[in-house]
Amino acid sequence: MDRTLVICKPDAVERGLVGEIVGRFERKGLKLVAAELRTLDSDVLARHYAEHVGKGFYDDLVAFMGRGPVLAAVVEGPPDTWSVVRQMMGATDPMKAAPGTIRGDLGTEVTENLVHGSDSAESAQREIAIFFPDLQ
Repeated sequence: MDRTLVICKPDAVERGLVGEIVGRFERKGLKLVAAELRTLDSDVLARHYAEHVGKGFYDDLVAFMGRGPVLAAVVEGPPDTWSVVRQMMGATDPMKAAPGTIRGDLGTEVTENLVHGSDSAESAQREIAIFFPDLQ
């Protein structure tokens, strides 16, 4: 089985959409193997978004992701589970995301787009180690 990281972002928690989002993954046949509701601190955010440090949007991104609780989760499924999750999430911009995707159905803003999913198997391994080091 393959694993990937999913984060229901602060806007998903605030809007009460975590159950809907997790339910979509479960209905697809993916299994939730770890989950934690927590507010992310600057250390975790700096490690998670290391490739964006110094970019113009970094400070706003960190402020958004740290403003309230998120649900960090590891989901397990078939090979390339990260790709299944990314397809289910839809395009980053909810206005461009296809109907039937999480962002297409539920999202309203590109800067607050409900959910994060690892973008490769390598990213999934790195991100899971940040959020759930005991799973390694």
